[in-house]
Amino acid sequence: MSRRRPLPPPPPPAHLRSWPDRAALLADRAGVLAYLGGRSLGPAALVVFWLLVLGVQFGWALVGGVLVALADGMDPISAVLTVPLLALGLGALIPAGVFLGLSVRKERVMRGLMTRWAELDSDPEGDARLRMPGRSLSWLLTSFAAGAAGLWIAFVVPANAVRGEDTYAEVTYAMGAGTLLWIAGLTGVARAVGHYRWALRLVGPAADR
Repeated sequence: MSRRRPLPPPPPPAHLRSWPDRAALLADRAGVLAYLGGRSLGPAALVVFWLLVLGVQFGWALVGGVLVALADGMDPISAVLTVPLLALGLGALIPAGVFLGLSVRKERVMRGLMTRWAELDSDPEGDARLRMPGRSLSWLLTSFAAGAAGLWIAFVVPANAVRGEDTYAEVTYAMGAGTLLWIAGLTGVARAVGHYRWALRLVGPAADR
């Protein structure tokens, strides 16, 4: 299986640039910006992002289930049987969380590269394609829905907990699941809005000249 294409390097400094003419520079600039934009907001990026979020939620569900079971009281044999579930939960939660954090970090790197390549020149007509409103909207809607659901779980469920019926472990699990979902939604919204605002700034001033 071939490895994914690495990110392009930043543009060379002014004294090392060797484009034969402006058309060649704009062609390379457009290619890099389109590639980075696709890596940032493309369908594959969206699917991978939510699969990682699902992995975090799955891991937390197993860990929370163990905590709830322990809080309800268990015999020693049943308690021992929860160890594999706890290990499986942490085995899903930690790697998914790490890869999710790495994806956010890579997004910042790509955004920095896009900014540096965009500063090379101005191409309003070509740059208009970088808005990618459909992809931005996909990120925005899915992230907003997830964030709203996370806020509801994190605040409404604990607020409606009944003393004597709902345990502290159950409330803690609900707050944790909701908070993780809310953070994921906020991250996705920030990516969609950040890209669209960047694209508008890129096209807007040039279009006014």
